[in-house]
Amino acid sequence: MGPETQDLVTGRLEASGTDPVSLTRISWLREARFGLFIHWGLYSMPARHEWVKSRERLPDEHYNRYFEHFNPDLFNPAAWAEEASNAGMKYVVITTKHHEGFCLWDSALTDYKATNTPAGRDLLREIIEAFRRAGLRVGLYNSLIDWHHPEFPIDEFHPQRDEPGARKERDMRKYSSYLHGQVRELLSSYGPIDYLFFDFSYPDRAYGGKGRDAWRSEDLLDLVRELQPTTIVNDRLDLPDADVRTPEQYQPVSPMSVRGVPVFWEACQTMNGSWGYDRDNLDWKPADLLVRMLIDGVSKGGNLLLNVGPTARGELEPRAVSLLRSIGVWTHPHGRAIYGTGPSQLEPPSDCRYTQRGDKLYLSVFAWPFRHLHLPGLADRVDYAQMLHDGSEVPMSVIDSGQAAQNTTMGALDPGTLTLEMPIRRPEVLVPVIELFLRPETASI
Repeated sequence: MGPETQDLVTGRLEASGTDPVSLTRISWLREARFGLFIHWGLYSMPARHEWVKSRERLPDEHYNRYFEHFNPDLFNPAAWAEEASNAGMKYVVITTKHHEGFCLWDSALTDYKATNTPAGRDLLREIIEAFRRAGLRVGLYNSLIDWHHPEFPIDEFHPQRDEPGARKERDMRKYSSYLHGQVRELLSSYGPIDYLFFDFSYPDRAYGGKGRDAWRSEDLLDLVRELQPTTIVNDRLDLPDADVRTPEQYQPVSPMSVRGVPVFWEACQTMNGSWGYDRDNLDWKPADLLVRMLIDGVSKGGNLLLNVGPTARGELEPRAVSLLRSIGVWTHPHGRAIYGTGPSQLEPPSDCRYTQRGDKLYLSVFAWPFRHLHLPGLADRVDYAQMLHDGSEVPMSVIDSGQAAQNTTMGALDPGTLTLEMPIRRPEVLVPVIELFLRPETASI
């Protein structure tokens, strides 16, 4: 892609002096736009949210029942990868270890791992290999927090925070060495890792906050760069710079910036408010909302990392599968409006979003209008318009801006407005998209 067709965010990132090495690292992620987040661990067994150990202050003696009975006999990561690929996702981020401290891989630094459960094997390796075979990039989530490790200091999030005498002195240096050692294992044992998602720092908490000093974040980042220089690292190490910012459970209202400097970002979103399998949670987002979130993010220069929480037996639950398949029905014909696109400098009509790549402008229509859609600034700039899902023509006209509106005659439109003649019936797709072919000489104006 030449400079004349780069999207708006790339231009702003370059102009802001963003590290060119970081720009190279994130190039594939910006192209991909849509990924799958997977939260899976022992918390899938109580099935009451991934923070169940902290929320319910469960002692290790209680929580060990899940370790002793973890046996996902229906585990089939190839099926996970197939569902992700069919949904239109281009990469995966899998939890190697969440805050509970349980490791999906055969770590040499702990006994608290999948190989010591009835599962009896390295589950992370099988997941990585399955997604790679399906052609998806692989990212690893690794918690900075560990409620199982004996040297992790007890703080306001720790399950033992209310136990008498529990807040005894612990050696954070020993814990951070363990953390660094496990990151070294992950980056040395599974081939190229595309993305490393750390979670999370909380330096400003009133009691027991932890940030860059606790994790020795500078050294940890140096370790990542030494072992795998092309690995993308997110923004949760409490360091001033990162390859990607990760807003969680909200949609940014505009392209993101830090201290006035544009940054690349990725929204992390759940399907139902829980990251891990939560059996009784019925707060499922509808498929059309999830697609609108994807489009909205891309229109502001971001990605969508959409989460699933597999069951304790190792399957994606039917409600998640149904949503993924509905999204896939939409991405199959509409992918051109997502992959490799970004924001447009043009202002879209109300209840619409623009995404753009070069001389192709995509208009996603969130609220279907009656008969006409008016596009300011596009008169004499569009050669052709069509519905993206089926390639059917959308007629265009330019109405004299000096013409008065009366009775059945439109008028009084702003100069330079292009009017699209829309079908009365909304197309039966989750979000209709119109593809506009811009005249090349006007595409970057």
